Amino acid sequence: MFDRPEILAKITAQVEAGKAVLAAASSCGLVAKCAALGGADMLVVYSTGLSRLMGLPTSRIGDSNARTLELAADIRNVVSSVPVIGGVEAWDPLRLDLDDLLDKFWAAGFSGVINYPTISTMGEKWRERRGRVGLGFEREVEMIAAARKKNIFSLAYVASPHDAKAMATAGADCIVPHVGATRGGLVGHEEGQSIEEAIRRINDINAAAQAVRPDVTLLCHGGAIAEPQDTSEVYRSTGCVGFVGASSIERIPIERAVKAAAEEFKAVPLTRERQHPLQNLHRGTNE
Repeated sequence: MFDRPEILAKITAQVEAGKAVLAAASSCGLVAKCAALGGADMLVVYSTGLSRLMGLPTSRIGDSNARTLELAADIRNVVSSVPVIGGVEAWDPLRLDLDDLLDKFWAAGFSGVINYPTISTMGEKWRERRGRVGLGFEREVEMIAAARKKNIFSLAYVASPHDAKAMATAGADCIVPHVGATRGGLVGHEEGQSIEEAIRRINDINAAAQAVRPDVTLLCHGGAIAEPQDTSEVYRSTGCVGFVGASSIERIPIERAVKAAAEEFKAVPLTRERQHPLQNLHRGTNE
């Protein structure tokens, strides 16, 4: 377990050393282990990661909070060197007591939280309808505020300047502009914004957050930001100092690696120095 001051100190040290912060999505022990070995500063566990490991587009499946809590043991069983952050569905109608929900995440071994699944990216009509019954984006803001009161480290996904202001006011340690579903790979979203459009959105969101808290840490995620070279462009053109990778960490690289390995094995030809056992058996029968 890592407390909030420890995580903040680690982030500050990375940035001061000129190194980008990496929060790597990890929904199974193997991905977590490899991401940590690769230098990830923190691991982020989302229930939606299970859909990626199932070969599906990123999707919310079943009881999100229950699934995320179950994943904690597997991840922490093989990784203890970096903080593990849990994705909290704050608008879960079965868990209206946010303080109790945060206590459960902490007890499971999560050193921090992020508002995911998030309503922020689901469109105004859905947000409005959920908000009418008290289960909208406001619940995510309340969850981040509750985490700050408990001194639990937090990241906040936001999709607009308005959301960024709300989350910065609530006390989120890191504001993460979410600029859309990640493109690329077998089930990525190929249509959508360019990296230039993503950067414009990020700058608008970042400006809103910094108007509330000039020292808030800014990371980036999603949309056209899918590859390492994409993050390089974002770092040059925005105030972001790191990346939160989901599909970019635990889907696209796995797709490429497994496909390449299968192709390599399949490309190895059979030698002709030895005959197939069935051929020998057939010859013996004829004799």
